[in-house]
Amino acid sequence: MNQPFNQPLGGNQMPRFGGPGTMFRLPSASLSDNLDIAIIGVPLDIGTSNRSGTRFGPRSVRNESVLVRPYGMATRAAPFDSFQIADLGDVPLNTFNLKESIRIIEDYYDQVVAHDIKPVTVGGDHTIALPILRALHKKHGTMALIHVDAHADINDHMFGEKECHGTIFRRALEEGLVDGNKMVQIGLRATGYSAEDFDWSRNQGVRVVQAEECWYKSLEPLMAEVRQRIGKDTPVYLSFDIDGLDPSVAPGTGTPEPAGLTASQGLEIIRGCWGTNLVGADLVEVSPPYDTSGNTSLLAANLMFEMLCSFPGCIRRD
Repeated sequence: MNQPFNQPLGGNQMPRFGGPGTMFRLPSASLSDNLDIAIIGVPLDIGTSNRSGTRFGPRSVRNESVLVRPYGMATRAAPFDSFQIADLGDVPLNTFNLKESIRIIEDYYDQVVAHDIKPVTVGGDHTIALPILRALHKKHGTMALIHVDAHADINDHMFGEKECHGTIFRRALEEGLVDGNKMVQIGLRATGYSAEDFDWSRNQGVRVVQAEECWYKSLEPLMAEVRQRIGKDTPVYLSFDIDGLDPSVAPGTGTPEPAGLTASQGLEIIRGCWGTNLVGADLVEVSPPYDTSGNTSLLAANLMFEMLCSFPGCIRRD
């Protein structure tokens, strides 16, 4: 059967340890190509406050993505039959200058948005979400946000810096990039600097779902609540920090916290975005040096596949 869209290179065409080093072994592309969704790497780690290593995240997640096949067997989702998807490669950062890198990322995503491409980004530390949101805001206006993380990332500053991986969602709310009443943070936990650390989000109207609220249960009911809160038409951005998951399933990250979400709950959250007006997504904070097994990167690649399945218009095969 002739396929109108790019297809991942199959394991029976080329051994999975061979072939291109792109995400899902899709074709590489440029911004001039006619794409619906682009996979983009942003190998930044100079915005981190603890372990570095996320600069190696995009390459590692791409490497492990060779094990991901084109159809979702539970949802019967067929993203590669639904959209033209390709790998645009990595944003060319200034690895010695965080402020300049933030500017470079925003300028790059301005071009992505100008080509009417929906970005699915692999990081890189969580700083990258702020310039991406700024670029998307120019097209979509104030967005809803689904944020999975162990941390709220709402510090006013860190070491005097206003823009780094722990401040981005305070900036996003202050700048009107995100509507607090249509924002949810899932998986927040562990220890803090004060008992009120998560309350700033709540005071902006954000639905804060601490990890304890998620223990021992399916998150399908939560995601039904989230969809109702956001609505079908509001543009939605999904930002998924791998440290939202428990270190037992995702140890390769910079700021691990115990008693987090399970891998299956992570899948439920992303699958629960189906039915929203998703306009972009990211998967951040994979630090391969802290998981030499590659399991964190493999899980990240599967989560990114589920993101592709959750964009509006993705076919579900009967």
